[in-house]
Amino acid sequence: MNALWNFIVERYPDILKALQEHLILSSSSVLLGTIIAVPIGILLVYNRAGWSNRIVFFIANLFQTIPSLALLAILIPLLGIGMKPAILALFLYSLMPILRNTYDGFNAVDKAVLQSARGMGYSTAQTILKVQLPLSLPYIMSGIRITTVYIISWATLAALIGAGGLGQLIVSGLGVNKPEMIFIGGIGAVVLAFAVDGLLGLLERWLSKHYHQNHPRDTAI
Repeated sequence: MNALWNFIVERYPDILKALQEHLILSSSSVLLGTIIAVPIGILLVYNRAGWSNRIVFFIANLFQTIPSLALLAILIPLLGIGMKPAILALFLYSLMPILRNTYDGFNAVDKAVLQSARGMGYSTAQTILKVQLPLSLPYIMSGIRITTVYIISWATLAALIGAGGLGQLIVSGLGVNKPEMIFIGGIGAVVLAFAVDGLLGLLERWLSKHYHQNHPRDTAI
């Protein structure tokens, strides 16, 4: 325990740097995944060509099936080493759960609610933004939260291609046989995953409360 505390005191700048790099890796990939996957999921709901939906889901699922190290290795010749290939790989892994939850969330909205919205004169865009998006928010946020936890975990492997992060502490600790370094890297990733998941849960509740307060008529459809 003394060795662990001494390591934290002596190396806290390195620990903070690794934590910052891990946050950049994770947040960048999840943010990109959300920006891409949510609109695509919505478009698929309104797409009448079922075969094209199957192709999109097949491609997104294909990225999920590629082993993490294999995908990182494939991207190295294209982007070199460092954060760029790591963020791209993590972004590709984030697509499927967010896409699936967005698609399922929009499809789960009661058809009677959609008919009521159309009867009130809502356009397709208004129906999406004012009715379907708020009602499917729990599904979407669930996909984002699950994805974020996975990405924080997978981001530890990014150290193997020079992207840094908490995984760098683990790899370095294994190299020099320092258990305290390995422990800090591992427990740091666990605590970070729990903390971010909790913050996203608070964000979900705030968004739902904010919407219901400002759009009571839409929630009453």
